Amino acid sequence: MSVDGVLNVLKPPGMTSHDVVDFIRKIYGMKKVGHTGTLDPDAAGVLPVCMGRATKFTSYLMEHDKRYRFEITFGFSTDTLDKSGKIVESGPVPLFTLEKLHEVLSQFKGEIQQIPPIYSAKKVKGKKLYEYARKGEEVEIPPIKVTVYELELIKYDAPYHLLLDVKCSKGTYVRALVRDICKKLEVPGHMSFLIRTEVGDFDIESSYTLEEIKEGKAEVQPVDKFIKFPSVELDEVSSNKILNGQFIRNTYNVENSLVKLYDNHGIFIGIGVAEGEKIRPKRLF
Repeated sequence: MSVDGVLNVLKPPGMTSHDVVDFIRKIYGMKKVGHTGTLDPDAAGVLPVCMGRATKFTSYLMEHDKRYRFEITFGFSTDTLDKSGKIVESGPVPLFTLEKLHEVLSQFKGEIQQIPPIYSAKKVKGKKLYEYARKGEEVEIPPIKVTVYELELIKYDAPYHLLLDVKCSKGTYVRALVRDICKKLEVPGHMSFLIRTEVGDFDIESSYTLEEIKEGKAEVQPVDKFIKFPSVELDEVSSNKILNGQFIRNTYNVENSLVKLYDNHGIFIGIGVAEGEKIRPKRLF
């Protein structure tokens, strides 16, 4: 069957994001399927998957902020920064006061510099970091700017476990956040649990398990619903021009920005760019 839209998938632990994409391809008998942001194999949670013509707009859904619940386990750290890696350091675990924990966590709110994990798909000098790691090669990893909007302590199961919620910008590595929190606390630790609970407007409550998808219980949503640009409804002449790759006059009171374009029947036809007195097509549905 041919389907154009977005499916809010609840990725189980033990599968890669690509495994989920393959699963969706087989269930729907489609080739054009792509996810909107990798989740580590050990992690679970919200994984929006674009299908059919919606795959043209995957990059716009990757811009969304994300929310995670994660656990830090103190006592030892690993090379991958999570429980799947090899232990590289271990040590005693002190008992922290809640005041100390809140004081350290407050240092990670706002815009921060973060060094991506060596075991990640981040590219440096044209190669993915995990390729350097697997070959035992040294590489200097430049820091990236990310934003932590919220970082909340949910539970301290003293002295070994810390459960937290974070809302952060795209590109944030929760494993790296765990590494840096442990450094500030001066205790070895690693990320022992991760679940993504939100990606923009996609939340875990409205996500579908693989079993529900297999049983035909999942609802595919229109992709434009989740693209956060101003909407412009065109008349028939203007929509035909856009569909033929032409400029139209910007008589719609939108300043320089990306816009969602709809035809005179209210049907989504793509993304345009408003530039001064003109609107030009950028990505057509």
